This record gives sequence, C-alpha cells and structure tokens, in this order.
Amino acid sequence: MGAGPGKPVVPEAGPASGGAPAPDAAPQAPDTAAAPSEPAMGTKDPGAPEAETESVEAQDAEVQDAEVQDADAGPEDAPEPLGPAANVAVALVVTAFGAAGCLASWFLGVGTPAEPEAGTWPLVVCAAITVLGCVLLGTARRTADTEAFSAASWKILAGVGTMAGFIALIGTIGFEIPSALLAFVWLRFLGGESWRLSAVASVLIVAAFYAVFVGLLSVPIPHLF
Repeated sequence: MGAGPGKPVVPEAGPASGGAPAPDAAPQAPDTAAAPSEPAMGTKDPGAPEAETESVEAQDAEVQDAEVQDADAGPEDAPEPLGPAANVAVALVVTAFGAAGCLASWFLGVGTPAEPEAGTWPLVVCAAITVLGCVLLGTARRTADTEAFSAASWKILAGVGTMAGFIALIGTIGFEIPSALLAFVWLRFLGGESWRLSAVASVLIVAAFYAVFVGLLSVPIPHLF
C-alpha cells in the first residue's frame, strides 16, 4: 500500500518543548563507612597516651612528700649546738682580740676627739669588739642556738688572723700595703672573688681610705706617701 497520511509524531518531553522536566536521579545516601574525622584543634583525644601528664603528677607528688617530711622534722634533726664550754672559749677569744687591739691602738696614740691621732678609730672599733666579747661571755651558758664548728668556721679564724697581722704591720710600714693585702686576701680567698676583681678592688679601697682619712680628715695614720 502507498504511504498515506500517518499519525502525527509526538515530540519528546524536554525543556525545549516546554514539557515537564525529567525527574532527577534519586539522591544517594550518605556514606556511613567513611573514616571518622579528626578531633578539632584544642580538644583532647581520649585515646592519646597520658605519659607526660602522669610524669608531672608524679613529680608534684614527690615535692609534696619532701615538704611534708621537712615539716615533720623535729628538733632532733637539727644540728647539735656548740655547747656552753665552746661558747665560753669563743667569747674569751673575741674579748682577748678586742683587748689586744685596744692596747695596740693606745700605743699608736689616741689623741682627742678634736685632734684624733693614729690610734683613735682603731681604739673605738676594738673597744666595741671587747664589749661584745664580754656580752657573749655573760650569755655563753644560756645560749643554745650556736652551731658546731665547720669548714666555714676556719674562714672566720683566717679573717681574724689576717686582721691581727694588719694591726701589727700598720704601725711599721704604714697602712697602704697592709690594707691592700688584707682586702685582697679577704676578697680572693675568703670571699671567692676573681683574681682581677680582688686586685682592682684592693687598690681602689686603699685609694678611697687614703683620700678620706689622710686627704680630707687629715687623720695622722701611719702611711708611706
């Protein structure tokens, strides 16, 4: 048969033809098997190791235990006192040292308050030492807080001995050299200062004493220059 008029062609629905749009594909379900996200910054991971925190806590506990032990320490843990006999001996040594200084100052010449001589100020200092020694002697049997002699006590004796040598030499060769030696020994060997600092400070101390007592006050101290 010959081709006759057929059915009209119906165009497909689409946006160009104004028909209803084709339905989109169904939305996909979220992937629940995805890896867990990392914790936000500043939050503590409950599964992280606590080694550092435990170490700090252990150190704090040790410090607290040490403080408790120190607080619980009784008088029996304190160092033994020097004792009445030793206290009397120390007081006698101090008193004798002050008396010897007073005697040596007297031979240097005491003078008057208006016109002091070489022994005026040494006499004042040695008299104060003698009075303090007498006070120590009077309280020697009642004193219980003095400590026993140790290595540091020998430094005190060395200081007293060098001071006695200073007093013995000042009337013979003047005060400049004995003062410089005394300051150097005290700074370097008793104070533990450096060699350079001890040497420079000794010279400056002698210069200051010379400027004040000889230059400004005109005290007749035995001196070389």
